[in-house]
Amino acid sequence: MTSQHSQQPRYPRVARFRSTPDLRAHLTTLQSPIPLDDTVLSAAEGSPLAAAINLGDRRAGNRWCIHPMEGWDATDDGRPTDILLRRWQRFGESGAKLIWGGEAVAVVPEGRANPNQLCGPVCGRPGFESLLSTLREAHRSRHGSTDDLIVALQLTHSGRFSKPTAAGRQPQIAYHHPLLDSRHGIDPADASCLLSDDDVERLIERYVAAARDAEAAGFDMVDLKSCHGYLVHEFLSARRRPGRFGGDFAGRTRLLVTLIERVREACPRLLIGVRLSLFDTVPWHKVGDHGEPWPYHDSLPYDCGFGVDERDPTRIDLAEPIRLLTMLRDQGVAAVNLSAGSPYTVPHIIRPAAFPPSDGYPPPEDPLIGVWRQIDAARQAKAAVPGLVMVGSGYTYLQDYAVHAAQAAVRQGWIDMVGLGRMVLSYPELPADSLAGKPLVRGAVCRTFSDCTTAPRNGLRSGCYPLDDFYKSLEPEAAEMKAVKQRA
Repeated sequence: MTSQHSQQPRYPRVARFRSTPDLRAHLTTLQSPIPLDDTVLSAAEGSPLAAAINLGDRRAGNRWCIHPMEGWDATDDGRPTDILLRRWQRFGESGAKLIWGGEAVAVVPEGRANPNQLCGPVCGRPGFESLLSTLREAHRSRHGSTDDLIVALQLTHSGRFSKPTAAGRQPQIAYHHPLLDSRHGIDPADASCLLSDDDVERLIERYVAAARDAEAAGFDMVDLKSCHGYLVHEFLSARRRPGRFGGDFAGRTRLLVTLIERVREACPRLLIGVRLSLFDTVPWHKVGDHGEPWPYHDSLPYDCGFGVDERDPTRIDLAEPIRLLTMLRDQGVAAVNLSAGSPYTVPHIIRPAAFPPSDGYPPPEDPLIGVWRQIDAARQAKAAVPGLVMVGSGYTYLQDYAVHAAQAAVRQGWIDMVGLGRMVLSYPELPADSLAGKPLVRGAVCRTFSDCTTAPRNGLRSGCYPLDDFYKSLEPEAAEMKAVKQRA
């Protein structure tokens, strides 16, 4: 069997383009006009990425953001470990002035997406303080001051994708989904996994409790995670759900709106952010040697999506997302972090990659099209809802040209800040290097091998096994990863 990474991708690798004009010419053939500045500017040269920006009553010193990522390396009950704190230290060293959550923290044990995810009730204030102090001390040591650093904590419930123990998924859902139920082995007649309105009310209290602990620990902001198919995101499409938390737009957004109101009332010092999947699509799956949409024509008009056209759910419709963003702005949300889709059901939409994760499928399009899809949707949202700080996603696949695109998008006002996720697992110093005018360290640039996703899908710690020397030598995980890739 061949290694997953030795297989030749179907589309040209970004690293083969030797200049921005070369890449721009290729983008023209794809009808994906990702903006690219020819010259990357340092902070001293006036880089748009070096400009400060206000989030509520706080100020971030530049336009780089570190996205939250889902960790698989807390203790069994959900407390920080040394390897987890290493990641937070590296986030602090990155030079980005907005750290959006570090990683997802489940507000209840049963809402964890994996058996080693951080858990709010177990962490409490002491656990949160250890995360924050590790990050801030690293930032202060490397960059001199934390006065212009904003750090958020992402709060979540994994809903349909809850897997709190190694025994397997224990889904808690907003409604029965005609496609996802069958795909993930949920009996459509089983009401036991449906959260009642009373369950939702109790869950809101757990979000508030976690926010109180975050505030006491000194975090600047909490993120009420509303993306990637997790619970709050699923409620946004809960047209089939009866009661006050489903049905019409007001009902489907009520959980998120109520969370914002209740957290603000309990924690007036905290900024509130929302990481939002701006659009979705129908689930995809691997068929033979390729990926394709799960059969959906019997489910038309499609009433189980958010940000999709009900007549053709493979097409984006931003009417409701823009309506929601307008509400969030008017509610005083400090910033939104825009993403798309779900890593469980449409990995090529959320994380364009040259190489698929072990449970994915080969890219069905040049991944640069997927990057453009996210950048363009965010551009439309920014134009439609002025006055709300927005963070863009999808830039890692641009690799050597990520800074060129980030600088151009911010300069043109398409987005306020640019976030990096996978990239900082291999190259946390990229924001600092770009602003210092240093050339990128090419050997550290993420090449989207997807090991950081493949590892947790196989019960291993999530990290960059190909490029981070720490993970290369981490045993037994490194050996197990090699075995996984040989089987791919």
